Amino acid sequence: MNAAPQPALGLLLDVDGPIASPVTRSIALPEITRDLVALAAAGTPVVFNTGRSDAFIRDEVVGELIAAGLPAGARVHAVCEKGASWFSIGPEHGPTGMSEVQVDASLAMPADFADEMEALVASDYADLVFFDRTKRAMVSIEQLTSVESATYLARQREFDERAMEALTRRGAGVRRLDDVRPDAAGAVQWRVDPTIISTDIESVRLGKDLGAERALELLALDGPAPLAWRTVGDSRSDYAMADWLHEHGHSVAHVDVRPADGVPEKPYAVLTSASGLIHDEAGAEFLAGWAGAL
Repeated sequence: MNAAPQPALGLLLDVDGPIASPVTRSIALPEITRDLVALAAAGTPVVFNTGRSDAFIRDEVVGELIAAGLPAGARVHAVCEKGASWFSIGPEHGPTGMSEVQVDASLAMPADFADEMEALVASDYADLVFFDRTKRAMVSIEQLTSVESATYLARQREFDERAMEALTRRGAGVRRLDDVRPDAAGAVQWRVDPTIISTDIESVRLGKDLGAERALELLALDGPAPLAWRTVGDSRSDYAMADWLHEHGHSVAHVDVRPADGVPEKPYAVLTSASGLIHDEAGAEFLAGWAGAL
């Protein structure tokens, strides 16, 4: 029996920004789903590498893929909460389209801290954000869709500082991801990661690099690794996907769908929309190009 052919390309995709609109928090462009299904049906491995929960991916991504005709046996997986949980996607997994969710409980935030943050949101920030109860390991606070971005961003830092204070009271080392101040070696246990629509509070062991490692482990169970990778994201932290792949000897190029933060110098190619599109419109542009090359 011949071994399965090695795919020419594999996709490692952040969800918010490249796939789901940061405004609607859902797949707003139907061509994205169409092209993802076409690529997967043609044998392209597709792995979502996201900070979102498995419940979000179930509700906003999996159902769309199944409804669009994702075939059984396609190599489609999801790594959620930056590597804390993971599962496979396809109609062969029953009515939900998902295999059993695997969780690394050792990466979870302390339960009492999560309770304190939920109470803080309810008392002081309910007009701005909601507490994401679907997370299994991270603590995430997300902007209400009814709130303007500028209003949210103006108060985000205040909340982040209070979260950091709460962890410090527990004797835990913590830093904000975009803070350039040096940390004492080995002192940091937890990280505050602000995005344009949320704040994630998480173990420093989580990250898009861990997500990339989980993705390779999942793909090793169902076939050969691709000859080359395209990683896609909308923030600086998403570059860690391509960093990890490059460091482990894989051919990779990274697609930045929100390059306004500045494109860092990397030892691999960094791609941006030729037409100046951003977020899910840029994601759709690249997916259409890859699907068109099948």
